[in-house]
Amino acid sequence: MVKAPWALVLALLLLLPSATVAPAPVLDLGIGEKASLLFDEIGLEGLMAPNVFTAGYASIAKRRVPAHVLAIADMTQPSTAKRLYLIDLDKKELIMRTWVAHGSGSGELMCTSFSNREGSHATSKGLYRVGAEIVSPKHGAALMLQGLDRGVNCQAESREVIMHSADYVSADFIAQHGRLGRSWGCPALSREDMPRVIELLANGGYLYVHGR
Repeated sequence: MVKAPWALVLALLLLLPSATVAPAPVLDLGIGEKASLLFDEIGLEGLMAPNVFTAGYASIAKRRVPAHVLAIADMTQPSTAKRLYLIDLDKKELIMRTWVAHGSGSGELMCTSFSNREGSHATSKGLYRVGAEIVSPKHGAALMLQGLDRGVNCQAESREVIMHSADYVSADFIAQHGRLGRSWGCPALSREDMPRVIELLANGGYLYVHGR
């Protein structure tokens, strides 16, 4: 048997297709893992409790809604805290943090109870789709809200729960009373913040109200 010269063997090896490295498998992360990664990417450590962000993110992820901007109202914090967070999920950044009032039927400094009932004047938890800008006869420029959680906030429209501004949402009011004023169940904002919130959330944003 004639043995092939080493030079010929090497030449033949060079002509063979090179081996390709298989790409690493894409991990199918659960909602909790995705929320944790996003929490870190946005840089929310020290600004928001991780479990609050996870709850808000899970609420939109389970519904597979096309959310670009998500507002989270953390009603476990006192009303003196800037407990409303507006997050751009596409750019992965916190774009606004400010005050938000709760309903008079939910407590004073703290939001201690929630209700979906007409006449309760209480805040309702859960996920809302933010609708069109409207002009409220009482409050001026405001945003419609559609409650998406049956039995939890589904009466929002019939209760006329909207995002609106109010004079009782301000640093001056806090200084005088030790808390924000309270609405009849609406997530009320400051006069100064309302135009920006309308710009960010109208017709397609989402609001998640978190509470114990």
